[in-house]
Amino acid sequence: QVHVVESGGGLVQPGGSLRLSCTVGGVSESIFKFYTTGWYRQAPDKERELVAAITSTNRINYGDSAKGRFTVSRDSANRVVYLQMNSLKPDDAAVYSCNAKHQWTAEDYWGQGTQVTVSS
Repeated sequence: QVHVVESGGGLVQPGGSLRLSCTVGGVSESIFKFYTTGWYRQAPDKERELVAAITSTNRINYGDSAKGRFTVSRDSANRVVYLQMNSLKPDDAAVYSCNAKHQWTAEDYWGQGTQVTVSS
């Protein structure tokens, strides 16, 4: 069974950095390459939005909020996806969730999410 686990959230001051990790378990490396992985976030009273998505061929799509400040990367051998977040702002505070979606079958898996708080 595929499962997704995020880690790395926490409290950071404005202007600070955090690195989130997303581990996709229950799949081999050869199967993982068929999954597009993405980070999404949802703040209270707001819609969930795409932060960044990356495929096994390193095709990347950033949401507007992430461009220029966040970097997504993927370690396919270990089935881990990272989100490096720099120059964090209070508006970046949200629950960040990782998604793994099979490119062919559209099987879709979400983690529990990790809270990011940006405050002085």
